[in-house]
Amino acid sequence: MTSTLIEQAERRDYQKLFLLDLNWSRPDHPPVTYEHEGRPVTATNVSSYKGLRVWVVNEKPDSKLEAALDQQLAKTSTDRIVIFHDDSEQVWRWPVRRAVGNTTTTRLSRHKHRNGDPDPRFAAKLDVIRLPFDVRLDSNEVLSRVRQAFDVEAQNETKYASKLMARLYAAMEKAYPATKNPKVRDHEISVTLARILFLMFGDDTDMWPEGLFQNFILYHTAADGSDIGAKLTELFAYLDTPPKERGNISPELNGFRYVNGGIFNERLTLPTMNAEFRAAVLDACDRDWKTISPAIFGSMFQSVRDAQTRRELGEHYTSEENILKTLNPLFLDELRAEFDHIKTLGKYEADRLRKLRDKLGRIRFMDPACGCGNFIIVAYRELRDLELAIMERLQEITGDPAMLLANYGLKVTLDHFYGIEIDEWPARIAETAMFLIDRQCDLKLTERLGWAPDRLPIHEQATIMSNVSALKLDWAQVCPPTEDTIVAGNPPFLGHATRSDAQAEELRDAWGKDDISRLDYVTGWHAKSLHYFQNTAGKFAFVTTNSITQGDPVPHLFAPIFDAGWRIKFAHRTFPWTSEAAGKAAVHCVIVGFAKTLDGAKPRLFDHPATGQQGAERQVATINAYLVDGPNVFVTKRPQPLVPGLPEATFGNMPRDDGNLIVLPAHYDEVFHDPIARRYLRPFLGAEEVLHGKQRWCLWLTALDPADLHRSAILRERVDAVRRFRLKSTAASTRQMAQTPHLFGQRPALHTEPYLVIPRVSSELRDYYPVRRVTPDVIASDATFTANDSTGLLFAVISSAMFMAWQATVGGRLESRLRFSNTIVWNNLPLPDLDDDARQNIIAAGRSVEEARDRHPQRTLADLYRPEAMPADLKDAHRILDAAVDKAFGARGTTPTLDERQRVLFQRYEHLTGPLTTTGTASQRRRS
Repeated sequence: MTSTLIEQAERRDYQKLFLLDLNWSRPDHPPVTYEHEGRPVTATNVSSYKGLRVWVVNEKPDSKLEAALDQQLAKTSTDRIVIFHDDSEQVWRWPVRRAVGNTTTTRLSRHKHRNGDPDPRFAAKLDVIRLPFDVRLDSNEVLSRVRQAFDVEAQNETKYASKLMARLYAAMEKAYPATKNPKVRDHEISVTLARILFLMFGDDTDMWPEGLFQNFILYHTAADGSDIGAKLTELFAYLDTPPKERGNISPELNGFRYVNGGIFNERLTLPTMNAEFRAAVLDACDRDWKTISPAIFGSMFQSVRDAQTRRELGEHYTSEENILKTLNPLFLDELRAEFDHIKTLGKYEADRLRKLRDKLGRIRFMDPACGCGNFIIVAYRELRDLELAIMERLQEITGDPAMLLANYGLKVTLDHFYGIEIDEWPARIAETAMFLIDRQCDLKLTERLGWAPDRLPIHEQATIMSNVSALKLDWAQVCPPTEDTIVAGNPPFLGHATRSDAQAEELRDAWGKDDISRLDYVTGWHAKSLHYFQNTAGKFAFVTTNSITQGDPVPHLFAPIFDAGWRIKFAHRTFPWTSEAAGKAAVHCVIVGFAKTLDGAKPRLFDHPATGQQGAERQVATINAYLVDGPNVFVTKRPQPLVPGLPEATFGNMPRDDGNLIVLPAHYDEVFHDPIARRYLRPFLGAEEVLHGKQRWCLWLTALDPADLHRSAILRERVDAVRRFRLKSTAASTRQMAQTPHLFGQRPALHTEPYLVIPRVSSELRDYYPVRRVTPDVIASDATFTANDSTGLLFAVISSAMFMAWQATVGGRLESRLRFSNTIVWNNLPLPDLDDDARQNIIAAGRSVEEARDRHPQRTLADLYRPEAMPADLKDAHRILDAAVDKAFGARGTTPTLDERQRVLFQRYEHLTGPLTTTGTASQRRRS
């Protein structure tokens, strides 16, 4: 899709691009001609959307003429895109506005694209301004999209500001003596930088005369920075002192206002700073903090926090895009839809708009893992924007301008927002950020309605609890729950292997049971949500690792949630996590939102391509715990196959020999030329050998003649080495194995007929799960599973797209790779009853797949199953196999989608196991 948009732009058929590909409206203004030095330059209106116009100029004049022509177009189009082009290059210009005091300045942004350049940034801009073809957006939404695409100056300001704050942190850290308690030092830096951020923002948003704080640093502190710590200490105290209590004050403090609100109330005595810190403050003051995205606060924190601490706390800061993936379907979209519906009600509109404002005022929002407050910042901003839109509409209806606000006040206020954060520094940033976003919202209010409340001194503020684990705290003490309470956030990602003992204990306490299986630490927030809302209905949603919807953890998490009456309101299937910070963590996430009643609405299911951009959205009948539109069932561990006659899959053989029973290629000739040892030499296959064609052998001594140990020095030396290795082990079971040093430590995979070798892990990027069928003389390692397959039926089934759908949906993962499991994936495979014809068709199709592979002997299975390089004959063989397996399962259509395969798999599984019941998760409630 994106490449098509670039191709259309490069053909310079801009009207077709905007009308057909970007879904904009037809032009609504005649051409505009501007005469420059006796030469006319014409701009043609090719498209529009509710006053926002797109103009095209079939030449590329100099920048001065571009600006002059844009000024002419500004007389007819306040909001406009102007495209200048020649045969090789095009320049898209967009006016970026900045309010300074009571005036607004405009700068033209420039976005060049050279024809033939892949230019992913240009492609991304076109993607952003593509409008939905089946939904009519309001003008504000369209403007928002265009600004998102073209206001790169603001985006660059945000990234640069993050670096500046990291520089401030480092400079201030250097000023402290080495003897200072690190915790005290970090606390003071946290408080100071949050305050400086507030002051710089105040300079740019009319809290006091513009540039007052910058001038304070520039003109009233020494150039070497020696007194800047003392001066800031004095300023902080002044900002927290009510006017009536101020005595004689320094003249340089004139103009600063009493702030209140807690941000300056802690008295600090800062150390002696230096010129480096002073220069960093002044550089930071030069930025336009008014335009900074709320996502800066999280990325700013991540820039100054060391990587080890981030790992210990499981911090992953969420981008604004992903925050809205959570908040929009959880509650914002339905509020906006209600607003749009009310606008169609005629004489009842005003009354219903007032009721909708009251509804906004009842909402309480809490993020119980708030970090730097990005979720509460964005939630507050979006609700304030909606309230502003309602007030604007009421003003249009009633002719009642600012009186509406002056008489009744705002319904959406800071004291309706709550956060819990274990670490102090991000909590301080969150507190400050909420003041700042409140000020940004007030500036919009002034711009649209001509008036906003004076926030200084501060009387309302968000509640941010810090220095406490959310899993140890009673959330109701922070924010008493009501049916209008919404809980959402991005809790820490820590799997069962990476969480600390203390965190594991917190998780047990949260769930109230000792057996927490392989549950991720993040699920503790689900457990606390269940307790928090146990007597009322609210809504909650979390960004989590996709592990919560895979493998064994699924019933342990979702059974208690469903048993408590909650249902999935929306879900985003797996997508790669992104943040605004540098050094982004590689995490694959899901977002799942819950409600007790959906009020007649259908659940919404979002799919995402590998790029992470939001893909298709569907309304479905139900969303189950695997994020599938299918029966609400759990796939739990099962000791034997669900379907009678399906052979068991068992672990391969584990040597536990320190490598002494394994023969590598470098030693093969030596062993092979020993006539005694050669008799016991067998091919040895693990996942690497199956997938990547590597070679290993083993000494398989189950039928060892004891006399052969005396006849063969190689056998004797290797067996003796195994004995010594096992005797040194700290594990009693391994020491026991020293009594039989000639045998593999574990030998569950013994086969007397052809069998299947199944790698335990395979790439999620492959369309099929590669397996290999071998003869009984081959020995499989514990990096694989094995299953008897004399006819080839199992090979065919596992090699099908139907099996791949099952594996990818219910199986666990190692990072993002697929992890085969016999107890969950294989033993629960809902294989249908096969008549002789179906069985033979599937077996024959599987043999065709093997034959197609054999025609490419130089290529490994990993090579053959790379999606972009799969040979045509192998693709055709798999296509025939898929058709046979799909037909046996009862899938609809000749080429079923993943959704269709998931549907029939879960329906068949439900038929075999019965409807969803409480699992109990084999865990015992904890005793208090």
